[in-house]
Amino acid sequence: MPTEKRIVPPEAAGKRLDQFLADQFGNQYSRTKLKEMILAGRVSVDGVNVKPHFQISPGQSIVADLLVPVVEQAIPEDIDLNIVYEDDDLVVVDKPVGMVVHPAAGHDSGTLVNALLHHIKKLSKVGGELRAGIIHRLDKDTTGLMLVAKNDRAHEILARQFERHTVEKTYWTVVRGVVAHDEMRSEEPLGRSPTNRKKVIVRMDEIGKASLTNFKVLERFPIATLVEAKPKTGRTHQIRVHLRHLGYPILGDKEYGIQTHFIARQALHAKEIAFLHPSTQKRMKIESELPEDMKNLLRALQTAKTL
Repeated sequence: MPTEKRIVPPEAAGKRLDQFLADQFGNQYSRTKLKEMILAGRVSVDGVNVKPHFQISPGQSIVADLLVPVVEQAIPEDIDLNIVYEDDDLVVVDKPVGMVVHPAAGHDSGTLVNALLHHIKKLSKVGGELRAGIIHRLDKDTTGLMLVAKNDRAHEILARQFERHTVEKTYWTVVRGVVAHDEMRSEEPLGRSPTNRKKVIVRMDEIGKASLTNFKVLERFPIATLVEAKPKTGRTHQIRVHLRHLGYPILGDKEYGIQTHFIARQALHAKEIAFLHPSTQKRMKIESELPEDMKNLLRALQTAKTL
């Protein structure tokens, strides 16, 4: 949480503390939220906790331990969106690299939800306004297909398919090293790291959750391998962590893989998604092309001798 320090200037003499903070941080917090932080003892004037109506004087030192701003509303934004399929119940979009799926602390705009609200208008509200239409997620720097619900009924039906693991997701990824076996399987349980809550690790204790990913070699290069990954469960960072555990880290993955000048992000793309349509009950399979950065990577690996 950010700690902010301010010295009261002469022109702010006699102002209420909450008003002064609103002038300073009004673009991040409402005045009501700032009052709550003052009352919670998160703001001091010359080292003393005071009330919101306290009148400040020039030269006083104000220290505020501010909470990370909470996004309360998703705003429609005119952001380019590659819509691969759409009907009355659902949308399938091809998410680009660098796009966060929904608004959260630190990402209040530029997300997939912001774009969807502009292009689609009507989305399911099952997950709340900030997650309108969202049934599953992809990491910020993972590209590819995402299934989005346009109404609550479709959302609930599709969500049950994800829960029962009947939605088939196929990813293409590029890993370091020449994979020895044509097919691999990883069943290691996964859970949050006890030392870094943002990271996921293999955990053999009661915290670890059952996880399963099947892998198949698509093409071998001198120093890397193109691999198809089919996760049967949907754990956070599942493919990335399982491949690291198997000894084949994903190229470009800053957290679990290996850096390379050939690609600036993890070489992981959600290539296909197959599911039962919520209204027709027909099996649908949607496919996506590899993005240009991964195509360039594969071309470079044809002759590359080092990463």
